[in-house]
Amino acid sequence: MKIALDPYMYRHLPIPQMVDKVAELGYEYIELSPREDFFPFYKYPRVDKAKIKEFKNALRDTGVKLSSLLPMQHWAGPEEADREATVRNWKRCIEVAVEMEVDVLNTEFTGHRDKPYICEQMFMRSMEEPLPIIEKSGIRLHIQAHPFDFIERNNEAVDLIRGLDKDFVGYFYAVPHTFFYDDGKGDIAAMLDYAGDKLKHINFADTYNHRASSCLRYVVNPPGINATVHQHLDIGKGDINWDVLFAKLREIKFDGIATVAVFGEEHRADDSSRFMLERLKRELL
Repeated sequence: MKIALDPYMYRHLPIPQMVDKVAELGYEYIELSPREDFFPFYKYPRVDKAKIKEFKNALRDTGVKLSSLLPMQHWAGPEEADREATVRNWKRCIEVAVEMEVDVLNTEFTGHRDKPYICEQMFMRSMEEPLPIIEKSGIRLHIQAHPFDFIERNNEAVDLIRGLDKDFVGYFYAVPHTFFYDDGKGDIAAMLDYAGDKLKHINFADTYNHRASSCLRYVVNPPGINATVHQHLDIGKGDINWDVLFAKLREIKFDGIATVAVFGEEHRADDSSRFMLERLKRELL
């Protein structure tokens, strides 16, 4: 198992200093999520040979390794111009991953939950070009359902990934999205069982159940607005049943990528990152 840090709370640091920070915190792996000077959200990568060399040198000097890169692109968006740009951007992301010697790219379905049919068609069309390149490059692709994506539910996401029928495409379970995955039940064990052999990647953070308190856990104005709310907090600060989750992961002998993905603790980022690493090591190693 690779325990990685998503260093989003340290995105203000230049890449070499970010890598130094991850090493200082005790992590062996980085899962690099979007940052403006590398893979920005929904834009063409901002990476050249010099930046790749700088990043690889920082990794070599510290001994930290990249578990994965996380490009975020609108490949399931309902607009064709966005879809075409996404495919172009994805091709460059794959090139960068190869140059960085990274063998895992993880991402989200994207799209809009209020336009699931057209977004699924756009997603499938977008996959036609990147998938063969990903396979030829020896890269594995891990996809998660995210709140407000055209697929929000665990089982539907797993079904679509199975439908792609590619051994190199796996499922990414995001713990902070748990209550969106089964409409507030939070039955993590059942969802991980459903994912089965497609489960390759998990990120860890706590969250509240948006369906609790008669759906009044959050008060959103105006009432009925089409929005989603969730958190990425330290373990123990939300409603996730961590005993059940860790017991299930030990039962199935999960051996994929385990990413610490806390974003809501920037005021105490170092303490949060160390706490999460210690807890995952204690529970999973």
